[in-house]
Amino acid sequence: MNPQDVLHELEQSLFQSLVSGDRQESRRLVRQALDLGIDAESLSRDVYWSVLDTLNTLYRNDQVSTLSYQYATRLLRSLVDQAQAGYRQTEMRGRRICMFCGSSESDDLAGQLVADLAEADGYEMFFGGGGIANDEILEEVNNRRPDVLLLFSSGPRDAPNIRQLIDTIRGVNSCPDLQIVVGGGIFNRAPGLAEEIGADLWATSPRELLTCLEEMPTVRSELAVARAESRQTKLRKAA
Repeated sequence: MNPQDVLHELEQSLFQSLVSGDRQESRRLVRQALDLGIDAESLSRDVYWSVLDTLNTLYRNDQVSTLSYQYATRLLRSLVDQAQAGYRQTEMRGRRICMFCGSSESDDLAGQLVADLAEADGYEMFFGGGGIANDEILEEVNNRRPDVLLLFSSGPRDAPNIRQLIDTIRGVNSCPDLQIVVGGGIFNRAPGLAEEIGADLWATSPRELLTCLEEMPTVRSELAVARAESRQTKLRKAA
């Protein structure tokens, strides 16, 4: 059996044990995967993320009970915590990320998973979770001066708030080189939304996100030029 088949089979089995609240079986499946040579990063990127995405979809469509959802998210968080301890640490890149997410349990878990992987990939991470007011985020951005503001959300109710935050940051222009990256369920389900609300980049998975962050130094100069041209166009029209 090739590695992808192993991961797919693990994903299906793990999902069943998680929603049934079977803690021992869930841990047994993970230990078995590690014994087969699957590393902790692959577990998080390719299995845990996919399981969480499936869980959110089924719960949103009333195909999973609240009890099963809470069994799964709480047990999955413990597995994500354990996986983080096994990540290989990449040399620090000298780049800082401030990250916030929606207020739901699944948003926070997705955010933690992404933050842990990005930190292991060499980024200096500050993960504030959900429920943080925009004015506090603005103050943190101004004080911390991150290279990237990363916003994760799965619910449509968060989109207007994220749009307002981005508009304010761009309007104040106190951090002209700041890159704003978004991800999560709502941006996956609504193509074009991320671009519409003014995000620089967006990603549908942790693997894609890390690739975006890797390529960002090249993208930054292109975005800066595009923003300057857009501002000039608006000024000419206003005149």
